[in-house]
Amino acid sequence: MANGARDKKAKKFVPIVEEAPPPSPVIHGRGASWSPANRFEKLHVDLGDVDVVQVDESDEERPRRETQFFRDGTKTIISHNNSPDVGFETSVNPYRGCEHGCIYCFARPTHEYLGLSAGLDFESKIVVKTDAPELLEAELSSPKWKPQVIIMSGVTDPYQPVERELRITRKCLEVLAKFRNPVVIITKNRLVTRDVDFLGELASYNASAVNVSVTSLDPELQRVLEPRTSSPSARLQAVATLRAAGIPVGVMVAPIIPGLTDHEVPKILEACAKAGAQFAGYTIVRLPWAIAPLFEHWLDEHFPEKKEKVLQRIRNIRGGTRLNDARWGSRIKGEGIFAEQIRSMFEVGCRRAGMNTRPKLSTAAFRRSTAQLDLFS
Repeated sequence: MANGARDKKAKKFVPIVEEAPPPSPVIHGRGASWSPANRFEKLHVDLGDVDVVQVDESDEERPRRETQFFRDGTKTIISHNNSPDVGFETSVNPYRGCEHGCIYCFARPTHEYLGLSAGLDFESKIVVKTDAPELLEAELSSPKWKPQVIIMSGVTDPYQPVERELRITRKCLEVLAKFRNPVVIITKNRLVTRDVDFLGELASYNASAVNVSVTSLDPELQRVLEPRTSSPSARLQAVATLRAAGIPVGVMVAPIIPGLTDHEVPKILEACAKAGAQFAGYTIVRLPWAIAPLFEHWLDEHFPEKKEKVLQRIRNIRGGTRLNDARWGSRIKGEGIFAEQIRSMFEVGCRRAGMNTRPKLSTAAFRRSTAQLDLFS
């Protein structure tokens, strides 16, 4: 279908807002069940549309959509940003797209820069940076590199399922341990516990920390909200394992979805603290670009009775009429009475759980990797 039109008078491209299709059988193991149009493309064909492919509506679930992997030929690996409300300046992202399939993921629209969709394409067409470890070593070796904390990842999860086989994140951690460059991990996958050796080595130099993201303690909600992530109990086990290894570990209650998961905040903080989490943070759900119709469609499929309540709460947090607010300072935590209630509930929950401030990592042990060091070792 056409995804835009030319306004002859204005002589510019005017995007046409695409409506989500009516609720249809979900796709097993996927967060999204359709592919909204790419906002940069004038034409769009959804190969899952009933007008294109015959769909048996009697099926409760549509067949699995296989994941495809593509090699990324990038020449650099450390990304830089100057966003005042992100909390970090440099990051390493081994993967573009994420098989975890979290329906709310703010990174989904980044796939549109690749000519793909923020829907099913984002979670089934994964771009892999196979040269990431070598590129990272080269950049850390350069005299231009000023030692600082690197986040893994700033966009998509570094421990999504394929990492078990490709081990790109692990190889990057090996490089970071070699240079003793501090790193902070953000993940929803217990696979992070596989790398306690490198993370523990870095922790001995006050150079590592892990944030385990927990959105809900309800396994049934987790299975449809974040279909290929680790279960809530597995994430709590990951927190305990990391803490036992002496690695600073916290929880990201993220994202909080008003009207759906906000009531769980105190219980999440309590459970994570009991497992060993030392600090906590949170964000409120963001729905930029194609994520808004994807999320609305997801609510139709899984929680139609809660849809209007959830969407109205989000609008109240985003100025009263919008589902997204891109302004710095408000996009992460929101504003208004419901945002204030969430903030207060989170702060009280942290105090009751004994959560402290997150650790400040050090670059004091950083060293350049040299042939001489290799010889002495």
